[in-house]
Amino acid sequence: MTAKAHAANDRLAISLKTLLGLAQPATGLQRQRRQINAQQSGQYLSPQKGRGMTFDETRLYQAGDDVRRIDWRVTARTDKPHSKVFKEERETPLFIAVDYRATMQFATRGVFKSVQAAKLAGVLAWSALQQGDRVGGQIFSEEGCQELKPQTGKPALLRFFNALVNPQLIATNSGLEHSLTRLRHHARPGSQVFILSDFRGLTANAEQHLAQLSRHCDVVLIQIFDPLEAQLPNKGRYRFTDSLRDLLIDSADKQRLADYQQRFQQRQAHLKQLCRKLRISWLSCSTAEEVDGVLRGLRLRQL
Repeated sequence: MTAKAHAANDRLAISLKTLLGLAQPATGLQRQRRQINAQQSGQYLSPQKGRGMTFDETRLYQAGDDVRRIDWRVTARTDKPHSKVFKEERETPLFIAVDYRATMQFATRGVFKSVQAAKLAGVLAWSALQQGDRVGGQIFSEEGCQELKPQTGKPALLRFFNALVNPQLIATNSGLEHSLTRLRHHARPGSQVFILSDFRGLTANAEQHLAQLSRHCDVVLIQIFDPLEAQLPNKGRYRFTDSLRDLLIDSADKQRLADYQQRFQQRQAHLKQLCRKLRISWLSCSTAEEVDGVLRGLRLRQL
């Protein structure tokens, strides 16, 4: 296969080589998370001081302090008993849901929306490995769904990457709504859940599933879109095809152009409003953007 053919293929389908190459972009990425009720032990630091493994400070001994935590050097130097204080560590299972439906097999610039979703998932998975978190996920399409229980270490990372490259979908009720239903049952309370999708077909029932999921998990929605979905070129006639049907669009029709852009803006505004209501974080990502830059903007663009 020629270099040109390889480049074209990388735009249409995710490869294991591409996912493995995302380790460097994930370096230093700190996933911001909101406070949720269910907490575990691991590598997120709690504001409460406790008996974790990360040293915080040395202070004067207080009644009830564990004698095993006495700082003997400071005690000897000051002639007053001092205790070491540690911050508790907290682990957050990371669950990544990736949309591979037909609407994600599209792009006019950059890569297919499905490929962009897989690349975002790859960076997030690498960040989980680097932070010592468990990583798992869900890949879904019209054909079915595959779930992977969050686990730690490189074997779990490779298992997730192989699922992104070659998903083993189990036939079940399909569509975004049913996938969110399954997500509610597979993401444990206290997890951080990223859902990577264009969110086409987001029904009222699907929104209810999101609401229930957000009560016990830290949910982040990343809306993936192609630039052409947001705005048509100003002038020209354009033909689109999915190999079965053809669609001809005349962007010189100003009213049609305005209606087209308004529909995209309304869908995006509705999704952002829903996220505000449910205290869900939201990001948008174009098929032409660099995925690590998108994720680093998460804290700045939280709603």
